[in-house]
Formats: sequence, C-alpha cells, structure tokens
Amino acid sequence: MYQRATSGTARLSDLGQRVRDRRDKQGLSLRAASAEIGISFNTLGRVERGHLPDLENFQRISRWLGDVEEGETAASQPSTLEVIASHLRTDPLLTTEAADRISRIVKDLYEGLSQTPQTIPVHLRAAKTFTPDAAGRLEDLLGRMYRRLQDEAL
Repeated sequence: MYQRATSGTARLSDLGQRVRDRRDKQGLSLRAASAEIGISFNTLGRVERGHLPDLENFQRISRWLGDVEEGETAASQPSTLEVIASHLRTDPLLTTEAADRISRIVKDLYEGLSQTPQTIPVHLRAAKTFTPDAAGRLEDLLGRMYRRLQDEAL
C-alpha cells in the first residue's frame, strides 16, 4: 500500500507505478483513466513509463490518486500569523484581550521584518512531460542560476 512520502522526489519517482497500480485496482484502461483524470491518453501513458508531467497534469493526477484534496492549495493552509493567534487564544494564562493584543504586536513585527521573496519571470518551452533525469538537470541548472543571482545581488 502506498503511503505519502515526505519527500517530493520520492512521490515523483514512483508516480507512474502508483498510477498503474490504481488503474489496475479499478480495472480501468489507460483511456478510461485518462478521461477520468482529465488528461490526454498519451500524457498518461508517458507518465506510466516514467516521464514527469507538467505541473497542471501533475496536480490532476495527484488529485486522482488522492494525494491532494479538491480545492486544496497553499492558500488554504493557515498563515504563520493565524497559527500564532490561534495558539495565543487557547493559552489559559491569557485573556482574550491580551491574546489579541499580543497577536497585533506579532503581526506588526512580522510585517515589518518579513521579506517578500524576489521573483524572476522565466518562460520555459517544453514538452508536456520530462524524464526524471531531465527534471533533475533542470533543477540543478535553476539552482545554480539562483545562487549566482544571489551572489551578484550581494
């Protein structure tokens, strides 16, 4: 039985096998599974052979596999400030007013000291799938580019 991996790499490396296992378990053909997932037959076939799908198709496959709940996104996760405020409100040593006051102070400090990460727009033109080796090489290349840009900014 598949258990959620803690590493994104482990989840990607066995994606094709997990798709094949689920398809076999449900008795679905490749065409039926691709229609159910909402991706092309050819893309699903490449994924089963070990290629990595683009982000949109990966999300669709992940939802189909049950890795991601429908509508679940990073935005649906509580923010750092919400988590802190929640913990403060449950502290038996604090009144509601005191918890709210500390929350406002933490919010002011957080907003004053946090930094918005710089983003650099990049346009990549690629096929709908990558081989795992190509994805690893791309990750390495982008990492080196990022470190070099960081060094130049200093």
